[in-house]
Amino acid sequence: MAIREALRNAIIDRRLAPGTKLSEAEVGSLFDVSRTVVRAALQMLAFEGLVRTERNRGAFVSHPSPEEARQVFASRRLIEQGIMAGVLAHVTPADIQQFRRQLGEEQRHMNERGPAARRAEIKASGDFHLMLAAVAGNAILQRFMEELVARSSLVIALYGRSGTSSCGHSEHSAILDAVEQGDEKRAAELMIHHINHIEADLDLQIKQGMGLKDALTLR
Repeated sequence: MAIREALRNAIIDRRLAPGTKLSEAEVGSLFDVSRTVVRAALQMLAFEGLVRTERNRGAFVSHPSPEEARQVFASRRLIEQGIMAGVLAHVTPADIQQFRRQLGEEQRHMNERGPAARRAEIKASGDFHLMLAAVAGNAILQRFMEELVARSSLVIALYGRSGTSSCGHSEHSAILDAVEQGDEKRAAELMIHHINHIEADLDLQIKQGMGLKDALTLR
C-alpha cells in the first residue's frame, strides 16, 4: 500500500519525529484517498510498532520510552549475534560483492551534504543489517529484524546524541571482513560491539521533526 510505505519510510528515515500526530484527514487529503483507506494503513503501522493510536485522539508516530529503547537494543544484541552463524553458513562470494556495493553506497552518502543525503545514509546503514538477516536464510528472524531496525530508527531519532550515522561505516566494514574470512566468533563480537556503540550514543534529548506534509515530500 503506497500510503503505508510513504509513512513507514518517513518514520524510518527520521523525517517524522516520534510523537508527531498523523491526522487521517490530512494524510487522506495529501494522497487523495478516503479516511477509511488511511485508517487501514495506520493500523498496519501500529501492528509494526511504528504508530500508536489513542482513543479520541487519533494516531501518532510511536514515542518509545528510555526503557523501550534499552529493550530494542537488548533484542538486537540477542538476535544479530545469532544471525551471524546463519550468515557464515550461507554467504556466497556474490553476497560479499553485494555487501561491498552497499558499503560503497553508505560511503557515497556520507560524503554528500543535505537532508536528503543524510536520510539516504541512515537508510543505507539500516539496510546493511537487513541484508545480513536476509543472507542468514531465516525468514522469521528477517521479519524480526525489519521491525527492530525500524524501531531503532525511532529510538535514534528521539535519543540520538551525535550527528554521525546511527551505524558506523567502519564497523560495518570490519564485520564484513570477518564474514569474508569465515570468522564467526569475530563477526559476532564485532556485531555486539557495534550495537553497544549505537546504544552508547543515545541520550534523552528530543529532536525536532518536520511537519507531516514536508516529511512525506508531497507538494
